[in-house]
Amino acid sequence: MKSALRIIIFVLIMGTVSGGLLVGVNKFTQPLVSMNEELKLKSSVLDALDIPYGKSETIAIFDSSVKALVKDRYTFYIASDQSVAFEFHGPGLWGPISGIVCLEKDLKTIRNIKITHQEETPGLGGRIAEVPYLKQFRGKSIFPKLIFMPEGHAAGVNEVDAITGATGSSRAFEKLINENAQKYLSALRGR
Repeated sequence: MKSALRIIIFVLIMGTVSGGLLVGVNKFTQPLVSMNEELKLKSSVLDALDIPYGKSETIAIFDSSVKALVKDRYTFYIASDQSVAFEFHGPGLWGPISGIVCLEKDLKTIRNIKITHQEETPGLGGRIAEVPYLKQFRGKSIFPKLIFMPEGHAAGVNEVDAITGATGSSRAFEKLINENAQKYLSALRGR
């Protein structure tokens, strides 16, 4: 009986001490985590807008080159050449996908897409984050909507190649891009 009571007391003390340490570490690291998240967002926006920067000057370049505009609940990042970038988030096939879409000032032509997070199958659906795959989106029209075609068959101004062997991921990505573009651009135009 005494040994069971000692074990319970030991577990309670260790749980309390461990919990307290975790709360302390979280409080200590939270500003660093927030700063890193801000840095990641700003560098991703600069990448999508094709604005060159050095790692040590990311925030300064962002602050001098990009204007953030909040309309409704959507945030837009506008470069000096009037190109517009916005974040997108949504479900992929196996997990969430997020990134940034940059459109030329005509608000129809894709300048760049940058994936900031994805959980698709490595080597298959995970290819959506690879630069060679994303380069095919440059110059494509997002209107009336972006269409993913079987690999090698994209010919139209709004068509891109899907990933062979990753049909589900390609469909999810297509839906994600089109839905977010429609929401964001409707908000930007005030509709």
